[in-house]
Amino acid sequence: MKKYMLLFGISCLWLGIASAQPWQSLFNGNDLKGWQVINGHAQYTVEDGCIVGTACMDRTNTFLVTERTYGDFILEFEFQVDEGLNSGVQIRSHSTPDYREGIVHGYQFEIDPSERAWTGGIYDESRRGWLYPLTFNPTGRTAFQNGSWNRARIEAIGSKIRTWVNGIPCAELWDDADSSGFIALQVHAVYKPEDEGRTVRWRNVRICTEQPDRYAARESIAPEVNTCDNTLSPAEQAEGWHLLWDGHSTAGWRGAKLDTFPGKGWSIEKGVLKVLKGDGGESTNGGDIITSASYRNFILKVDFKITEGANSGIKYFVDPELNRQAGSAIGCEFQILDDLHHPDAKLGVAGNRTLGSLYDLIPAPNDKPFRRGEFNTAMIVVQGNHVEHWLNGTRLLEYDRNNDLWNALVAYSKFAKWPQFGNAPQGHILLQDHGDEVWFKNIKIKELP
Repeated sequence: MKKYMLLFGISCLWLGIASAQPWQSLFNGNDLKGWQVINGHAQYTVEDGCIVGTACMDRTNTFLVTERTYGDFILEFEFQVDEGLNSGVQIRSHSTPDYREGIVHGYQFEIDPSERAWTGGIYDESRRGWLYPLTFNPTGRTAFQNGSWNRARIEAIGSKIRTWVNGIPCAELWDDADSSGFIALQVHAVYKPEDEGRTVRWRNVRICTEQPDRYAARESIAPEVNTCDNTLSPAEQAEGWHLLWDGHSTAGWRGAKLDTFPGKGWSIEKGVLKVLKGDGGESTNGGDIITSASYRNFILKVDFKITEGANSGIKYFVDPELNRQAGSAIGCEFQILDDLHHPDAKLGVAGNRTLGSLYDLIPAPNDKPFRRGEFNTAMIVVQGNHVEHWLNGTRLLEYDRNNDLWNALVAYSKFAKWPQFGNAPQGHILLQDHGDEVWFKNIKIKELP
């Protein structure tokens, strides 16, 4: 409770200091001058000084869009939403004929009255999906008050986007996909008759565009997520993160069965490390690559994108001396797979060879936040004998090794022939060549004590 009150006090302090900043109203309280409705068919009206969005049966989200575009700013507003209706506020967003026939896309401040409670998270509408789910900041999930008016603050300055709900920090994102765009109020499409007529309301919508950095919060309280390619933010550097791949060279990597980086089968193109298409065999083209160093306790993040039908993996606790023969180097594996189009998804036991699974040992859930055709973020957390697999901010599985249960699990897997599989105190990290084209970037690690 003391920590919560401290954070709330800090938030109130800087909000009070920032109250003198030069605000412009985006809504005059009387009509929708300066806004236009695009995409869907939901209705927007003005009632008692509020913008009211009313949901209708529709397959398309509807947006009330500012006629102006904005770059760096601080945006504040109040909002209230009926239970059962999802909504959001777009920032730095776009609607262009050359992108999916004009569909609105870009950053969204989430309004989520469901039990998930991700209000204040950051979603990339109609593009990459969740950039900052509130799994990264459980404290932020307590900020939204269902059935009441809530206060929101969004700071979008340079590559940093930060959000607050009722004075509580919710999200802090570094992302450089868009530096400007319109602001929009979303009424989400509804598909059930009982949801038609639900409303979301906004009032006191105001923006600061004059020297917003002067009035920005000085404290960084919410955990930060950096999605800028192959970079470390100042906060990441201070926290001890470092890049495992620099985005342009082969430094720090070698073939799993070589002293140098493979001479074929891999390429580096525009900040992306690619496994090139081969014959679909395991380590038969360029072969697997591993880190020069080995690691014990760590948080590893890797962005990956798969082509249709592709198979690959991220391995850890790898000992390249265990298997010098044909096939892949041996280690625990975060499976990367196109579950829809690769036959391996139906092999193994109970789905333990599907995307995100601990390959051939522990299955990932069927319902997972995979973004087909886009980059996804795999995260592996190792702290002693405890290990977790995450995908796009959602924990898929966790397990403990070096115990009887683990050893029994291994004994009934394809790894039974490798003595003490998965029990080594440390090992190399590996990116797998399984003969299919797969893309990697943003490979970074934070070593833990």
